[in-house]
Amino acid sequence: MKSTQAHYQQITKTCKDLFINKMSDYGAAWRILRLPSLTDQIFIKAQRIRSIQDKEEQKIEEGQVSEFMGIINYSLMALIQLELGIADQPDLNPEEVLALYEKHLAETYQLMLDKNHDYGEAWREMRVSSLTDLILQKLLRVKQIEDNRGKTLVSEGIDANYQDIINYAVFALIHLDS
Repeated sequence: MKSTQAHYQQITKTCKDLFINKMSDYGAAWRILRLPSLTDQIFIKAQRIRSIQDKEEQKIEEGQVSEFMGIINYSLMALIQLELGIADQPDLNPEEVLALYEKHLAETYQLMLDKNHDYGEAWREMRVSSLTDLILQKLLRVKQIEDNRGKTLVSEGIDANYQDIINYAVFALIHLDS
């Protein structure tokens, strides 16, 4: 069995490669998306994963793996949008986007390492369906925080929820790869 760190790096490299290729195709068109639009896009992907898990038949061939990868990349876009705000037009070149992507991924990876230390890799005993449900729960929290205009009384902010979503999606991909 690969270490969590090695598996995490392998999965996120695959996600980053996909992100880079999509940037080549579309540029930074996603920079115009408001945060709720990104949240909804991630929510759609998580709902589709849950539907795949619950149904015996699927009519579109793309499965859970590509959807979890999309969740990771859209969540990283959301973290970038949180940092920079939205743009009226794509305003970043590929090198700038990649630097921001890698910065937020590194911060999320460090959070995973810290939590993994404290929780003793408890996620390894979880089911992929439970990780999917946790992602959906985090998205509902994000939607509520967005509806509250970003204000919370005692809870973590939107950024922490997106980071948890990324880490849950990576854990699900590790399970699916095992």
